[in-house]
Amino acid sequence: MRRIFVTGTAGFIGFHLAKKLLEEGFVVHGFDGMTDYYDVALKERRHAMLLQSNEFAATEGRLENHVLLDRVIDEFRPEVIVHLAGQAGVRYSLEDPRSYIDSNVVGTFNVMEAARRHEVAHLLMASTSSVYGANTQMPFNETEKADHQLTIYAATKKANESMAHSYAHLWNLPTTMFRFFTVYGPWGRPDLALYKFVDAIIDGRPIDIYNRGEMFRDFTHVDDLVRGIRLLVDVAPVRPQADAELPDWDSLSPVAPYRVVNIGNADKVRLLDFVEAIEKCVGQPAMRNYMEMQMGDVPETWANTELLAKLTGFRPQTDINDGIAEFVAWFRDYYDK
Repeated sequence: MRRIFVTGTAGFIGFHLAKKLLEEGFVVHGFDGMTDYYDVALKERRHAMLLQSNEFAATEGRLENHVLLDRVIDEFRPEVIVHLAGQAGVRYSLEDPRSYIDSNVVGTFNVMEAARRHEVAHLLMASTSSVYGANTQMPFNETEKADHQLTIYAATKKANESMAHSYAHLWNLPTTMFRFFTVYGPWGRPDLALYKFVDAIIDGRPIDIYNRGEMFRDFTHVDDLVRGIRLLVDVAPVRPQADAELPDWDSLSPVAPYRVVNIGNADKVRLLDFVEAIEKCVGQPAMRNYMEMQMGDVPETWANTELLAKLTGFRPQTDINDGIAEFVAWFRDYYDK
């Protein structure tokens, strides 16, 4: 499988995944809407770097434009589709919920339809740890129910999982959904906590710390994330035999070639410790503005990654201090600060 269609290649994760695939000899066609949710110049810079490879081409367009999406996929004839594009951001979903329905539900449906028509060998699509919502059993396990989403962003991603399962069942379309846990790293999004904190601390502006810092996140370095995705490309689910007894550690559907996989660092870090690590790397203290918990947020996330390890032999394990230092070095270099 050498031809991979990736949506969201001008985005943070899509850029890193496309870069890794190109390094491994894949032919990649990217598709990105270049929306102005954050600095478009950052997206253009990412795409410009990818376009230095002769094995990469890209189309600018919205997922909602199914005519354009179908034409591009028809011409490229991918063997695998990795769907990463969509409207991101938990907090922004409180301000503009309609954009999440348009991009994450309608756009994802269009991608699934294209994958069905082409009978791709494997469809892989991004979900999020936010689908665990009000769950309190830690670490989060893929085999647990996740029915109580707390934001429209999380709800659209859970809808994607349900839509994908139905397509996998109806059309025997091998599908893997991966749930991300607080991804960070160089070339990151400006709306992510690490980016905002580093930017503010360097400029001497205060940072908002929600729930007075008593929050925990399973921070996942982007290199670990894309390595996990890359390895999962080769592990397409297979529909089980009728009445087959599935192992209790596997989220494989009993009626479809469909699986959900966590990709996280399998550790949780207190927000205040995260801030202190940033302060150490930046070399100056933060002006801390302690806030109450924000509506729709959750106090902690923590991934069980046993399924990822069993399927791929890989366990993300980048130390948060090393990852923050790498990001700070990139940020200072990119913005000359």
